[in-house]
Amino acid sequence: MNYGYIRVSSDKQTVENQRFEINNFCAREGMKIDGWIEETISGTKEYRKRALGRLLRRVRKDDLIICAELSRLGRSLFMIMEILNLCMGRECRVWTIKDGFRLGDDIQCKVLAFAFGLSAEIERNLISQRTREALARKKAEGVRLGRPKGTRNSQAKYKLSGREALIKRLMAQGCSQRSIARRLNVDRGTLARHLSRIHG
Repeated sequence: MNYGYIRVSSDKQTVENQRFEINNFCAREGMKIDGWIEETISGTKEYRKRALGRLLRRVRKDDLIICAELSRLGRSLFMIMEILNLCMGRECRVWTIKDGFRLGDDIQCKVLAFAFGLSAEIERNLISQRTREALARKKAEGVRLGRPKGTRNSQAKYKLSGREALIKRLMAQGCSQRSIARRLNVDRGTLARHLSRIHG
């Protein structure tokens, strides 16, 4: 199966330019596209959660994915490497038109696949290490990690702080707690807790 993959970052960008490039390439090579995958999504979005991820889960040996350029697969070098490494593992091919990139089954591609996989693994380890080091540094500086105690109650309290006069006026007008909470854009329970604190 030959798949044409098209990705744009916003709906202001047209998919037609990429489709035109892929169709022209296929005409020159005497090929045809069996299925199109199009998506409007940022290339920074995790590829597994994109239409590309669904395509990668179903490709088989000797299938071919054609896209306009490597940057359509992802916005970071290591994401692209991970995707290409996955394709190598599934023995499917990836061709790009502008870059002239060909991922196949020759020895050069196998060397590339090893480099891609190793680079992606190193990057994941470095990110994990940087995260651990940053957390350890904050802990050493006395920064409390995790959600501060009482955060939820504090947020509810501050949300209605200074609104007592308005709440009192609305209650005097006979408004229900439900309607007052809706007007103040809070949960009715938040309003009830705030009133109980005010009245002791």
